[in-house]
Amino acid sequence: MTMEILLVNDDGIYSNGLLALKNVITEEFDANVTVVAPTNQQSGIGRAISLFEPLRITKTKLADCSEGYAVSGTPTDCVVLGVHQVLKKVPDYIISGINIGENLGTEITTSGTLGAAFEGAHHGAKSFACSLQVTADHLKFKEGESPIEFMTAARIVKNVFKKFLDDEFPCDVININVPDNATENTPVEITKLAKRMYSMHVEERIDPRSRSYYWLDGYPVMDEEDGTDVYAVRNKRNVSVTPLTLDNTAKNIDKFKEKYGKKF
Repeated sequence: MTMEILLVNDDGIYSNGLLALKNVITEEFDANVTVVAPTNQQSGIGRAISLFEPLRITKTKLADCSEGYAVSGTPTDCVVLGVHQVLKKVPDYIISGINIGENLGTEITTSGTLGAAFEGAHHGAKSFACSLQVTADHLKFKEGESPIEFMTAARIVKNVFKKFLDDEFPCDVININVPDNATENTPVEITKLAKRMYSMHVEERIDPRSRSYYWLDGYPVMDEEDGTDVYAVRNKRNVSVTPLTLDNTAKNIDKFKEKYGKKF
């Protein structure tokens, strides 16, 4: 039976990572793959949705001459419009990526790649987020075509994706992170989220009118514990596969009720 797959990202519809993943998935599986992606770069926007401005969908020709749909909004907007307007149904799978740069640790809440995957899970689709580590900082936010080689990462994502086709989906979102030097033989490790992916850095600069402005940046964290996604990708150089859930309720809710329930 032909699968229905919605492919989205946060780097923009002309990202090579998106195209590489589309081509590999299309070649490997009996699937209808529909691309719905932002018109331009939307990194760091999380699960934001456009409520106070209209959105446009534009049919767009990709580099391989196939068609995609460019949305003038966020990755979450792409999922919503992909489900309700383009496909007019919930697909079997929603795959978000391949992102330029890893998405690790609890900071995934800021990721547009993960935002789209969580939105897909919210609609009932089996959802994947996939990202490729990029150690060259000047390439992380490069729009459109990028010199980064995505085909190896796309094949790794395909191999991970294949593992979940015949089984009951174990969570809401599978978060895949591929180290930049990975091969198809790189070990795959099931991990948990680390506490941090970056240590925050704020750089102050002065504009020509002597007013301050600020760039937010971060330095990669390397010293997280073994078993976390950060340690797997950055120290062991393994592919990280992290099962995620939409339910953000604290695990110690019973203790919370016991301690505070009678105080309200």
